[in-house]
Amino acid sequence: MLRSVELKTFVPARDFELSKDFYQAMGFKPGWSDEQLAYFSHGEHCAFLLQNFYVKEQAENFVMHLLVEDVDAWWEQIQAARLDERFGSRLVPPQDQPWGMRDFVVIDPSGVLWRIGQNID
Repeated sequence: MLRSVELKTFVPARDFELSKDFYQAMGFKPGWSDEQLAYFSHGEHCAFLLQNFYVKEQAENFVMHLLVEDVDAWWEQIQAARLDERFGSRLVPPQDQPWGMRDFVVIDPSGVLWRIGQNID
């Protein structure tokens, strides 16, 4: 039987250094990095590769979804990091969604949209 270990996506960055700073401020742990790629993780099972590559249309249509246990705690962390002031990020506060999730939106400096949410009853 074939087993999977991890699935990662390649997130585009218009300004690679700025994006690396942004994701650290957002709470992701930097790992391996060179001039073209940077590995970021949070916990044991959440990771992505930030790439020094940018196409406006791709970045502005790129969506990441992070499922968390406590969305309101994450929102507080995002606000405390002042991502909007420091990086010009757009933030949309948490809302209960009709699909059974409470989530909020963060748009990174390259235009990548992140939905961070938790399941609700």
